[in-house]
Amino acid sequence: MPLHKNVQDAGPEADLDINPVYVREVQLRVPRNSIPRHGMLPDTALQAVRDELILDGNARLNLATFVTTWMEPQARQLMAECFDKNMIDKDEYPQTAELERRCVNILADLWHAPAAGAGLGDQEAAVGCSTTGSSEACMLGGMALLWRWRARRTAGGAAGVGADQPNLVMGANVQVCWEKFCRYWQVEPRLVPMVPGRLHLTGPEAAARCDENTIGVVAIMGSTMDGSYEPVLQISEALDALQAAGGPDIPIHVDGASGGFVAPFLHPDLDWDFRVRRVASINASGHKYGLVYPGVGWVVWRDVAALPEDLVFRVNYLGGDMPTFALNFSRPGGNVAAQYYNFLRLGFEGYRGVQQACQDVARYLSGEIAAMGPFELLTDGSELPVFAFKLAEPSSSAVRYTVFDVSERLRQRGWLVPAYTFPQDMQDTAVLRIVVRNGFSRDMARLLLADLRAQVHLLAAQPHPPAPLIPGSIKDRQGFAH
Repeated sequence: MPLHKNVQDAGPEADLDINPVYVREVQLRVPRNSIPRHGMLPDTALQAVRDELILDGNARLNLATFVTTWMEPQARQLMAECFDKNMIDKDEYPQTAELERRCVNILADLWHAPAAGAGLGDQEAAVGCSTTGSSEACMLGGMALLWRWRARRTAGGAAGVGADQPNLVMGANVQVCWEKFCRYWQVEPRLVPMVPGRLHLTGPEAAARCDENTIGVVAIMGSTMDGSYEPVLQISEALDALQAAGGPDIPIHVDGASGGFVAPFLHPDLDWDFRVRRVASINASGHKYGLVYPGVGWVVWRDVAALPEDLVFRVNYLGGDMPTFALNFSRPGGNVAAQYYNFLRLGFEGYRGVQQACQDVARYLSGEIAAMGPFELLTDGSELPVFAFKLAEPSSSAVRYTVFDVSERLRQRGWLVPAYTFPQDMQDTAVLRIVVRNGFSRDMARLLLADLRAQVHLLAAQPHPPAPLIPGSIKDRQGFAH
């Protein structure tokens, strides 16, 4: 319809054509919970949605999330070009499937899988796949452990009490996806609590909780709580000693959601991957330090034997015989294409440079915060570019505020710095955590430090502690803690 028309001839829609968007919107009811009876012009719908989304926080200032919030324009364009490609339809989109295969091979090589070390031919593939994120990848790794345990127990003639009561050993600092796995698949979670001075799983603690019903041990390369690495080699050696003493042969799954894309570049000599014999599978999140927008994850198994055949389904209703072992089915291929783009664009040295820059900013920030006075570091960003800190003397009468107050004051300036309590046996320890990602520069770090100093000064100058937040609200302290 032309922009200018004779109103007498145009009918009721002429007003929509000649008025600015906000004049048009006055005449419209933007629905919230039901589909409107009539539609609206595309620009009007776009503006209505955009106006609501400006209430979200600024993703670049979100220091709570591990998820990528910046990519190059070329990567964004590539993802947009692949939005309409269904990743699961490998017959219709064989080249997208090929890019997925290459990414799995690249990760298998990066993580020293035995087949990768032997050299993969053009048509060979490591054992693994892309997923919607690291949580799905964890589920797949856990399922493979469970199925292999069942096979071992059946082969050993296990029966009677306890034979069908599998358990999984892990630290209480695991991401919630592992608790979901245990609940969904009826596996007993054996959580090793955190204690002062030991904020994650260790070898002796893991081995002490293993028995013949243990399907595996989860070791985390980059704890969500504080950014620290769990000692995969030490855990493996403790399990070696357990087996040598007549105990069971327990495999390890490495949750490398963040560290899987950091350790190979910043800590290449650290033994945590398939160089450790007991490591059966590794997951990582492409949309965290893999530097891709959400959501893509990866899971790789040591070899074919580590992935039970019962978990592989084959379908032919998309046009060709196609194996699939991911939980999710349809999803866009753009994230896989963007992952491959990053591998080509950055290469090993490029990834190393990006992760080193993040770590340098994290170490700078943690050093400045430690020198500020009221805070004590629990980690300093020397493993993941992530660190946690707490008030040095939270019970002192001189400190009349909490980390939750600090988090709330920073939020008023746009910074999202989470405050939370530690899990099991350390619930009385409340911390702040900062995640440094690609795109968070040293200049932005200086701006954050200036705001942090200003807010701490204001909080310290208050004659009385800040009023408690409204219980049950989105900013309730307990809500922040969990």
